[in-house]
Amino acid sequence: MTTATAPDTVAIKTYLLDLQSRIVIALETLDGLPFRTDAWDRTPSPPSPGTGEGGKAGPGLNGGGISRLIEEGRVLERGGVNFSHVLGERLPPSASAHRPELAGRHWEAMGVSLVFHPRNPYAPTVHMNVRCFVAMKDGEDPVWWFGGGMDLTPYYGFEEDARHFHATCKTALDPFGTDLHPRFKDWCDRYFFLKHRNEPRGIGGVFFDDFSEGGFDHAFGMTKSVGDAFLAAYLPILERRKDHPYGERERDFQAYRRGRYVEFNLVYDRGTLFGLQSGGRTESILMSLPPIVKWRYDWHPEPGSAEARLYSEFLHARDWL
Repeated sequence: MTTATAPDTVAIKTYLLDLQSRIVIALETLDGLPFRTDAWDRTPSPPSPGTGEGGKAGPGLNGGGISRLIEEGRVLERGGVNFSHVLGERLPPSASAHRPELAGRHWEAMGVSLVFHPRNPYAPTVHMNVRCFVAMKDGEDPVWWFGGGMDLTPYYGFEEDARHFHATCKTALDPFGTDLHPRFKDWCDRYFFLKHRNEPRGIGGVFFDDFSEGGFDHAFGMTKSVGDAFLAAYLPILERRKDHPYGERERDFQAYRRGRYVEFNLVYDRGTLFGLQSGGRTESILMSLPPIVKWRYDWHPEPGSAEARLYSEFLHARDWL
């Protein structure tokens, strides 16, 4: 994290809105159906009687955003690309737990976050987000940092897809330091891990947080490079797999594995926890959840099956390059 003059939030917001637009246009073109647009704004709610605290919006939370969503598309069963720009009076516990010196500061955050759940079980779910966070205190310089990344969650594994996704992430990061990709890949492998299941959520990608190395221009440039690489990382995979033949068996396994996605997002994901703890907009926060999901008691795939291969060959940290 860097303590210095405030970052150029106008430039950040301009970039994020353009990134959201580019991604939506590309996925609308592929799917053939339009995304819904839901612009929203949030102002502080009045104090609850006798508490002195704010209402549903959280104490002093205000700001707005644009949610772009598709449901029951031809290719995407559900997908959302959310832009948000919010400000609050006090950092929620999820933001200050690892940086107690920032507790009590007012804050500003903006970012783009997306999740796409394709209909075809052979097409992987994908997540990406890029964001900037500023913590402020009267009489002191602001503390700012960038965070984000992208990760892939297949239901049926293909090595060429995994290699392509990880290679694109590496290409995006290398101009900003050849040490970044191995650092951020390892961070992603450790972060997107369900401790209670002792298994990864997917095959990883890159993840970073609290990044301010090299000053604002360098950190912002690196973050933009990650955001700009998303379409190159994911679209070729989706195009290859969206028409792959499948049946009820594959759809059933997809729904079962989507359960792991729900568990991670609701138990561990820092972005989800931050949004809910800060009184954020619930519809936007939870639009990452899949539309159809199943759980079973103590289920295991048949040995030697394609479903078992996901566990034995893909759901563990490895070097894909």
